[in-house]
Amino acid sequence: MPAYDSKLSSYDYELPQKLIAQHPSPKRDQSRMLLLERQSGQISHHNFAEIVSLLPESSCLVINNTKVLPARLPGKRQTGAVIEALLVEEKSEGHWSAIVRKAGRIKTGELLEFCSGRLRAVAQERLEEGKWLLSFEEAELLKERLEEFGLPPLPPYIERRQASDLQNEEDRERYQTCFASEPGAIAAPTAGLHFTPEILSAIRKRGIDILEVTLHVGLGTFSSIEVEDIRQHKMHTEFFSVTSQTLEQLKKYRLNQKKIICLGTTSVRVLETLAQQNFQHSSGWTDIFIHAPYEFRMMAGLLTNFHLPKSTLMILVSAFCGRDFLLSAYKQAIDHNYRFFSYGDCMLIL
Repeated sequence: MPAYDSKLSSYDYELPQKLIAQHPSPKRDQSRMLLLERQSGQISHHNFAEIVSLLPESSCLVINNTKVLPARLPGKRQTGAVIEALLVEEKSEGHWSAIVRKAGRIKTGELLEFCSGRLRAVAQERLEEGKWLLSFEEAELLKERLEEFGLPPLPPYIERRQASDLQNEEDRERYQTCFASEPGAIAAPTAGLHFTPEILSAIRKRGIDILEVTLHVGLGTFSSIEVEDIRQHKMHTEFFSVTSQTLEQLKKYRLNQKKIICLGTTSVRVLETLAQQNFQHSSGWTDIFIHAPYEFRMMAGLLTNFHLPKSTLMILVSAFCGRDFLLSAYKQAIDHNYRFFSYGDCMLIL
């Protein structure tokens, strides 16, 4: 493993704008996939559907079943001024912390309207880091109305200048994994977007177990690092949970040294948090930030998308396979016109 580098600038790379995927592939399982073999240092090119045969014998695949909330809410003030809110965290029923764009003149107690007046909230309190605490009317109906009127919280590098009905419907379906079942995320666990029920079924037929965990993806996963020494970065907390049955299975797998393949960095963070806590808790809040040098206690392999330069996600993956190896893989992906980020292609690291 290369010497550890704690400088943020060491996790940078140049990406042509044209390689940032603006739309998903026509079919979920038609993405391309790089295979990185850590022991040999080999890199090879595959179609995603080949993952069925590439997963190791008798391994276990761990997936994150969080479901993305349509948490992006276009709105306006009573003055008619245009605003937009991104719901970040539910503090209590109907009370959400939110990042509000163009919120400079909002006053405490002001009534705000969202989604053409279908949702209304009072700006209750200005919070740290530019967020507001919003108190929604008819709190018991909020999540139902979000599903009906809210927009998918796409990351800013996916450009949707006008949320047309067509784009909205495509994004509602495709910015969500086929196994999403636990509402609460404000971003998708994007490595899971490639899977179809048929692919999952084929994996099970090979005798590979599939276990579900939940981590509600929030600001912790995609907030930028503002310090050059990455060891000084502090992650936001995110909620995780597993069933008691899954917890017991994971303990057995670790004891028996069964190969665990994580689907996405969010699954990694759940498993490593559980291991750090010695499997004493099945739910809670995690702010784990994984960077080299780090001894992975649970993971033998990882399926992940290509991540933003200098992101906590890229740093986590570097800790697993080595920074130089990862950067050489990214260079190959760029040279072969792979599609990057949320709607892009992926890599399997074994």
